Amino acid sequence: MTTYMGSGEVSTHRTDYTPDWLGKLAEDVTLEAAVMNGVAKGPEAVRSILSFARTLYDYQEFNVIGRYGESGFVEDYVATVRGEPIGSIVVIRYNEAGLVGNIVINHRPLRSVLLWSRIMAEHFAATEYGTFFLQPEDLPYAGGQEPVQ
Repeated sequence: MTTYMGSGEVSTHRTDYTPDWLGKLAEDVTLEAAVMNGVAKGPEAVRSILSFARTLYDYQEFNVIGRYGESGFVEDYVATVRGEPIGSIVVIRYNEAGLVGNIVINHRPLRSVLLWSRIMAEHFAATEYGTFFLQPEDLPYAGGQEPVQ
């Protein structure tokens, strides 16, 4: 079974998870993700993006949630977004003050990454965060371009 499909056990599906670290963002926090172009900077941008992103999950099924090393935290989970399976690894790095300095989120598979990014682009289209997400020119065949051979 692929790692993003989950166990299929409905009793492990959570819809109530709110990460504690989301309330502890440093002023210079950054967010990078497989669904994004560029790096979001600052607590307002990170909270805006993640607050909406969290609403997209039908559920989350966690494999791991917890501290790692002296200054890190990790979440490993699978979920569905509009019925499509998605796996996520979230790596949180705390700064010397104990605040979240950097968030990196990796998703899989590609089909779900593209779906997620498209939904985010539509939601944030009229905002300063819209360009972080999938744009028509990002697609390999955009604008009638010929496929690369």
